[in-house]
Amino acid sequence: GTEIQGWLMKPSGWRADRKFPMILSIHGGPHGMYGYAFNPTLQAYAMDGYAVLYLNPRGSNGYGQKFSDGTLNEWGGGDYRDLMAGIDEALKRYQWIDPNRLGVTGGSYGGFMTNWIITQTPRFKAAVSVASVSNLISFYSTSLYQDLIHAEFGGFPWDNYDLLWQWSPLRYARATQTPTMFIHGESDNDVHITQAEEMYMALKRRGVETVLVRYPREGHGLREPRHRVDALERTLSWFDRFLK
Repeated sequence: GTEIQGWLMKPSGWRADRKFPMILSIHGGPHGMYGYAFNPTLQAYAMDGYAVLYLNPRGSNGYGQKFSDGTLNEWGGGDYRDLMAGIDEALKRYQWIDPNRLGVTGGSYGGFMTNWIITQTPRFKAAVSVASVSNLISFYSTSLYQDLIHAEFGGFPWDNYDLLWQWSPLRYARATQTPTMFIHGESDNDVHITQAEEMYMALKRRGVETVLVRYPREGHGLREPRHRVDALERTLSWFDRFLK
């Protein structure tokens, strides 16, 4: 019964008598948060004709420790249900959103959730997964951010294998139907590029339409201007292809 906070941006050229596609954007962390701040990427989505929904599901900062602890030992549990409830509420309130043209994207933990979502539901017709985690076990062994696993899942992989594999999107890759583009920096030491490679290869082998875009010299988040522009253009082209 806990309320979560969310925002919906109308697309450029909005009209009440037309249907528009919508992109769900998921923040990182998992203990990040969205707020009342200018987000140029989401503005670009809206300018390209998309409604944009962004939410603060359980695990987000800003709502107290208990709420922030809502992801402990279950990435993809209550946080996933909150995101889907937000989608359902937006569709219920706003008839101009086309339920058959939904996209999803996010970076870091938002990329993890993007990977998780495409393995749990076919409702999204396109996805863009950025700097994403796909396998919590191999993530531990390749990341400099090992304390994240200690803090979120309470132990080492060799003591906690079943729990970490239970909440790894890669485990459920055979259920994926959503065309997905993976974007990753080749020098990402927070989330190694092998995380994207594992999920990309699983989808490729399963016959799901997928692309892996690698950016040289980039870490956890793109810094070079031309790479940032390129990633945004590729993201919009991917969504345009499947949602318009």
